[in-house]
Amino acid sequence: MSDRMKRTGMSRRGFLGWGALAAAGSVMGLAGCSPQPQGAAKADAQESGSGAGSAGWLGAEPDVADIAKTEDTDFLIVGAGTAGMCAAGTASDLGLDFILCEKNDSVQETREYLGVVNSKAALAQGGEVDGMKLLNELTRYASGKCNQDVIKVWIDESAEMLDWIDEKMQATGKQLVVDMPPEHATGGTDYYLPVLQHVWLTPYEPPTRNEVLQEAVEAAGNQIRFKHTLVKLLHDGGKVSGAIFDTPDGHVQINAKNTLLATGGYPANPSMMTALSPSALACCTSSSYAINDDGYGLKAGIWAGGVKDPDAAPMIFDRGAVAPGVNAGYVGEGDKAALPGTIFQENIGSQPFMKVNRNGVRFANESTPYDTLCFQAGQQPGGVWCQVFDGNASEDILRFSTIGCSAFANQMMAVGMPVEEFCKVALEQGVMQKADTLEELAGKLGFEGDAKKAFLEQAERYSAQFDAQVDDDFGKEAYRLSALRTPPFYGCWFGGSLLTTLDGLRITKDCQVLDANDSPIEGLYAAGDVSGSFFSGNYPEYIVGCASGRTSTQGRHVARLLAGDL
Repeated sequence: MSDRMKRTGMSRRGFLGWGALAAAGSVMGLAGCSPQPQGAAKADAQESGSGAGSAGWLGAEPDVADIAKTEDTDFLIVGAGTAGMCAAGTASDLGLDFILCEKNDSVQETREYLGVVNSKAALAQGGEVDGMKLLNELTRYASGKCNQDVIKVWIDESAEMLDWIDEKMQATGKQLVVDMPPEHATGGTDYYLPVLQHVWLTPYEPPTRNEVLQEAVEAAGNQIRFKHTLVKLLHDGGKVSGAIFDTPDGHVQINAKNTLLATGGYPANPSMMTALSPSALACCTSSSYAINDDGYGLKAGIWAGGVKDPDAAPMIFDRGAVAPGVNAGYVGEGDKAALPGTIFQENIGSQPFMKVNRNGVRFANESTPYDTLCFQAGQQPGGVWCQVFDGNASEDILRFSTIGCSAFANQMMAVGMPVEEFCKVALEQGVMQKADTLEELAGKLGFEGDAKKAFLEQAERYSAQFDAQVDDDFGKEAYRLSALRTPPFYGCWFGGSLLTTLDGLRITKDCQVLDANDSPIEGLYAAGDVSGSFFSGNYPEYIVGCASGRTSTQGRHVARLLAGDL
């Protein structure tokens, strides 16, 4: 093992997993932890529960008169993404009578890394997690606006879920690695860094785990109904009894004893984002979401009597690189509104280098969870910040030793990749600037007059803080400070990159959708990002992979519950 690799705290086995991630993402300007973009009184109660105020985004539930075909099943799954495929794979294995419907013509991309609590592989490496500490850490992130019983299902059942899916992945030659975080304080204070993230080697090479599950489902004789777009749920008197879909053959009605919504969040719906998550738009410049995540399943659940979390919970990464002068927020109007960034994630943005606002001064501790810096920037001019680093960036990144998917910057530096190669796309597009002096860099970054003067003074002060190994402005850890003295110098403006939303339909621990009276709606379940009760206000980035792990576990949980396997 090289000296550089030793400094990252990563084993050779662990490095292989992250190296594969890097090869697929960062070098091409596509670094990230999400799929690349594809491109009445009752109503008043629903609107109040939605947190939307006047829910103009909700619209009216459609009426459907022409039904071309009717089918019956015990278990209807809507959405062939992470939650839906885990539900379908489990239902197939357990012999349930089910139908899986997906509006696209293939199963959806899935994250090949997920948070799992106390897996056999992690325990074998000494990665035991204190489940109660983890439960309370997640509750702290959510400011208590969560259901601890919902969280406990992931904590208690994710290891079993991993055993189940890993057996199928291993059969395809995919090997599992455990991402062991370094043991150090982080974020200026001691955030809890549990061993959670598990990665299958070469995660972006086929087959993905959704493709593995598709093969298993179809091999068992179960057909996935593609190009089935949800129109509405069938509901009456507080009970859901299936759904109606728009298909190439007309409207198809599927009657079901139980229905699972697994349709994702609403990041691709500008109207919903504007109404429900304004704090995200105040700091986001780019997007990493799947364009199919338009929130329709969430709306269908509300039309059927469900209530969503009152507060937004956007998942935002600090990697939305943009040219100087670009502001956060949408460009365009209505459904055509879009975030301005052309690089959906520039991974180096998550490194804790000096970051300044348009006045040329630091405004926050740069060593915090991804969205913390973004939300801080939402209170600054334009909702953006400028990150600056120098010719010693490679050594700085190794010393920073970040965790989660930002850590594969460490791995690329460990094998000697030049920073310019790592940031190749941003440099080629002129989004990232390079100069021989800080003064020249300031001009290229758009700093003028007093802002330019403040920027140069800030850079000098930051170098002095590195010398003293004390950040007396915001309390960043000493090992995450760096100097700005060695040319060439680099700078890039950033906002957040929007991945998804996590505020969905409120649920019980068994994923049953709740109505305005906190009563379960008979026959209706929700899992993954269309469900809520787990997150609030933010994505707890240091609880690495918890969203993907939660989604996978919930999908499997519902199928096991209905099969009497719990």
